[in-house]
Amino acid sequence: MKKTFRKTLTANDVGATGGHQAGVHIPKKELELLDMLPPLPPEVKNPDAWILCIDDAGNELKFRYIYYNNKLHDEKGTRNEYRVTHMMKWFKDVGASAGDEFEISREEESDQFSIRLLKKERAAATNDEGAVRIRLTNWRRVH
Repeated sequence: MKKTFRKTLTANDVGATGGHQAGVHIPKKELELLDMLPPLPPEVKNPDAWILCIDDAGNELKFRYIYYNNKLHDEKGTRNEYRVTHMMKWFKDVGASAGDEFEISREEESDQFSIRLLKKERAAATNDEGAVRIRLTNWRRVH
């Protein structure tokens, strides 16, 4: 059985804000998505796994899946979050922009993931003052 998830990308996700975000965030509440990814033991500080991804063009890419969990291990630790990193080059190569959707899927018995970028129209919603509205988006399962 194939599982597929999508996330609408933000400007921060694709590096358009100049920030230093370390990859695409996966909330801890996204249990089905986290279950599709390799297990990362919380008793290890910042456990990670490299995941093999194949895009629509047949390119093989390795992304780093990491559980930043220094909050559980260090007295002054603040991070307790899952991320997929090492994606920026691919986002740049495929021309990813805020509003596009990143899709990741995997067949149940496979060790590799399929990824693709779904382009969206770039119409920006504005408020009365002409400022761009920020809409926070998250992951969703595609059936």
